[in-house]
Amino acid sequence: MIIAHLSDLHLFALAELTARRLLNKRFTGWVNIKLRRGIAHQRWAVEAVASEVRKLDVDHVVITGDVTGLALEREFEQVQSFLRQDLAMSADRVSMVPGNHDTYTRGAYRDRRFEGHFGEHITSDLPGASGVPGLDRYPFVRLRGPVAIIGLSTALPRPPLVASGHLGKPQRMALHSLLAHDQVRRRTPVILQHHPWHNPASRAKTALEGLTDAADELLVLDQLDRGLLLHGHLHKRVHRRLTTSRGHLEAIGSTSASLVDTNPAKMAGFNLYEIDAAGAVGQIDSFVLDPSSGKVTPTPLPKS
Repeated sequence: MIIAHLSDLHLFALAELTARRLLNKRFTGWVNIKLRRGIAHQRWAVEAVASEVRKLDVDHVVITGDVTGLALEREFEQVQSFLRQDLAMSADRVSMVPGNHDTYTRGAYRDRRFEGHFGEHITSDLPGASGVPGLDRYPFVRLRGPVAIIGLSTALPRPPLVASGHLGKPQRMALHSLLAHDQVRRRTPVILQHHPWHNPASRAKTALEGLTDAADELLVLDQLDRGLLLHGHLHKRVHRRLTTSRGHLEAIGSTSASLVDTNPAKMAGFNLYEIDAAGAVGQIDSFVLDPSSGKVTPTPLPKS
């Protein structure tokens, strides 16, 4: 099985943004887009990445959040159009989780805009299997051949200039139960979340942009002997090994699919993972977009 990993599409749609809708955290985000992000993140790059993924005829695509910039309805609609026209794969072959930009305001989070637009990409093959009441969509589980794709949400509305994530106890409890489920245990888990499990060394920086309950998540993941833990958020390629009491997970971050940067570790592209019929994780590749040709070239994933 071959899985392509995209992240942080950041498809912006500012044309219909009114002054009233800037009277919240969106103002700082709008300024950032105008001064920096709007230049660095380019729609043509996302389209080129999708074109290259299609050529590889992968079995599944996972997208680890931040598909929008300011969680505007028009942005979500643009992402829907991208999925239909550019990626052009059926919803049962594309799994997604939200990032902090997709829950940028309390209104976007309350109205469940991400879930409303991408509900067919976050369906679960084991609904209610966690036994934890009060959970809405996450974790979801999609059983695909030798893998169990598990989607988590670390995305919550935060104050201006704060981009941290949090799973919460109910979601962690549900994850613990799902990992013990027979249908999951017989497969290799591929866990999707926006924020990485490895936090910055600084507590202050972790509070601003890290995963605030990462240590608690690691206690849950300790029961695993293999698998992939996939994330975005950092806008750079990264490959770490998470050691558990029974084995290890390959913890891998994908760069932003729209980021045009001179640093090859950050330049737009995607990752590719091979899992054999027995569930063993095989080849792990990263592909970097060449802005001059619109093609991608394989490059080793930087290990940390």
